[in-house]
Amino acid sequence: MSEYNETASKAAGSQADEEQAASLKLFVVLSKAYRSLMDQAVKDMKSHGLASAEFMVLEVLYHRNRIPLQQIGGKILVTSGSITYNIDKLEKRGLLRRVPCNEDRRVTYAEITEAGRELFDDIFPRHAGSIHSLMGGLNKEEKSQAIELLKKLGKGV
Repeated sequence: MSEYNETASKAAGSQADEEQAASLKLFVVLSKAYRSLMDQAVKDMKSHGLASAEFMVLEVLYHRNRIPLQQIGGKILVTSGSITYNIDKLEKRGLLRRVPCNEDRRVTYAEITEAGRELFDDIFPRHAGSIHSLMGGLNKEEKSQAIELLKKLGKGV
């Protein structure tokens, strides 16, 4: 009986090792894919005369029109100190404005201006096309599967 337990233990250890190796491999592949995709996406953002953080702030506002400054960091992958810097730059360029909240003086909104909307009306369709091209290695069904699997992975953390 102990021979059986030893064999079962080795098999279980082997399965655990294989599972761990698969997790590590997934992490590396996911990291490399993310870096490759982001490098190309950032190049595209910069080709429109915007730093990546500026582009992401404007993109949020383009789709939402107005958002509290405090919530912008949670919508994009930028630190809060960097948000203020980029908001200042975009405001100086006339692409967004700060709007105080009438109900709560602690809240200030960032709002896209007409100039910001016109700029994004021009560049966003081209950017979306660029992102679509980057995802060309997957068909529609594979993209849907990847979305569901990545959501599941993220929720499990």
